Amino acid sequence: MKYLPLDKRLFTEHRKQFVLEMAPNSIAIFNSNDELPTNGDAIYKFKQNADLYWLTGIEQEDSMLILFPANPDPRYREILVLVRPNELKEKWDGRRLRREEASAISGISTIVWLDSLEGLLQPMIHLAENIYLNTNENDRKSNQVAVRDYRYAWEMRNKFPLHQYKRSAPILKKLRAVKSALEVGVLQQAIDITEKTFRRLLGFIKPGVMEYEIEAEIWHEFLRNRATGPAYGSIIASGDRARTLHYINNNQECKEGELVLMDFGAEYGGYCADLTRTVPVSGKFSKRQKEVYNACLAMHNFAKGILKPGISIVDYTDKVGEEATRQFLKIGLLKKEDVKNEDPDNRAYRKYLYHGISHHLGIDVHDLGTRTEPILPGMVFTVEPGIYIEAEKMGIRIENNVWITKTGNKDLMAKIPITAEEIEKLMKK
Repeated sequence: MKYLPLDKRLFTEHRKQFVLEMAPNSIAIFNSNDELPTNGDAIYKFKQNADLYWLTGIEQEDSMLILFPANPDPRYREILVLVRPNELKEKWDGRRLRREEASAISGISTIVWLDSLEGLLQPMIHLAENIYLNTNENDRKSNQVAVRDYRYAWEMRNKFPLHQYKRSAPILKKLRAVKSALEVGVLQQAIDITEKTFRRLLGFIKPGVMEYEIEAEIWHEFLRNRATGPAYGSIIASGDRARTLHYINNNQECKEGELVLMDFGAEYGGYCADLTRTVPVSGKFSKRQKEVYNACLAMHNFAKGILKPGISIVDYTDKVGEEATRQFLKIGLLKKEDVKNEDPDNRAYRKYLYHGISHHLGIDVHDLGTRTEPILPGMVFTVEPGIYIEAEKMGIRIENNVWITKTGNKDLMAKIPITAEEIEKLMKK
């Protein structure tokens, strides 16, 4: 890992929270992600299962966590399973964790090797009544590949068919959605690196620069500040390409008079920042560009103002849609007749704002959490309204990350330049 060691209390507290949600006399088992092949003898860069990381802080492949709070032997109430270090493999692929190193990261004292697990696990299964198994139940994810969690679930049901099986996912969805101060501290480090990167870009962007050159600057600043890398594929979209929400080709020239929309964020300590800013390639907004930008900023500020405990994301999105309608009337995108005659299921403002306003943020960029239930203190959301105008070949989006408090929210990106005037001043310098 490139980042500095995290406080192991982050993970010990998460395990305590999960155990409190378990039914009596239950055992819970969590698996790492698969190593996935590309072509030939190559594999993709390994990415740890988010739930296992949230519970342990371990990023190594072939890892497992076992929680059995009712185990008569207190040494085996939480067990971290690791692949046994192999001298030959380490010559090729690098060092694997030793017991003391894994304990320092996770706060787990009992470490066993994967090749010795079966003889230890079976007696514990016999003592338990319920077995919690994990699956990916992120609402945005379709599971078309039989990944390790699903294969393991099938294997366990075949070996132990008379046990009661329970899902870990609903518990994790509830717990992971609410972030502790320790978690937000790590997230803030990812955000601070992202801020440094954005300020660097404001001094770099000019007519003639290529989108991929901007992306290269992002990588450079991320890595020199100990980020793992980008939290997701950076979007560097100049001109009309900014209307494509997930544009990642990043291969065109940024031209005089265009805007460039940049959606990027650092990953640090397993946590993801998610920033979007739209800036003038030439360093100065045109009159019309500034008018639309300020309308988007007004929507952004309105959204932040109502994102507080008690509202659901569904109701919040509807209210932001009302503000979008007001702003679009103001800047001439909509007429009163458009609003009067709109389809309730496809409102008029959706022609120019066709995505959601906020999503949960954390270990995953689109993190676990509810959309329909009232939001709670501790949740972290993006706030990212946009305006996309095909006739003007223009796309603008403004995105910050906020932490929900008891009475409102705290903008974790409050120090990042956001107004048109701030951006122009820094680009001029």
